[in-house]
Amino acid sequence: MDLKEKIIEKMKVPTLAAFASITDKGFPWVRYVMVRSDPDLFIWFATFRRSRKVQQIENEPEVHLTLGVTDAETAESYLQIQGKAVILTDAATKEANWNDYLGSIFSGPDDPDYCVCRITPYRIEYTGMVPGKGPEVWKA
Repeated sequence: MDLKEKIIEKMKVPTLAAFASITDKGFPWVRYVMVRSDPDLFIWFATFRRSRKVQQIENEPEVHLTLGVTDAETAESYLQIQGKAVILTDAATKEANWNDYLGSIFSGPDDPDYCVCRITPYRIEYTGMVPGKGPEVWKA
């Protein structure tokens, strides 16, 4: 399996990620989001249109994610992702990213509070849990 395939494999199902954006004062702000990736390595998650993260992304699209570990005892690898984010509110994108879980948060894909964040990564570090071995790096 090549590096891109290993990265996609880590995000092929919705995955909990620590997501960092930049505040209006220039400080990092981290929170959890559920992300998924597509075969083109775009990373997607749903959020509230009026959330702080949306305002932060609109002011500064540079973002960072860390993901891939759900249990420290069985962890095999994790990802560090740098990218540019954009908030999308068009009906086609919202419909394409809708899932049953979102039904407990939003009234439906046409909910005006529902929007989608798309991250275009430009650098991804794939780090295995092998002592002394550095990360494999994918670059756009």
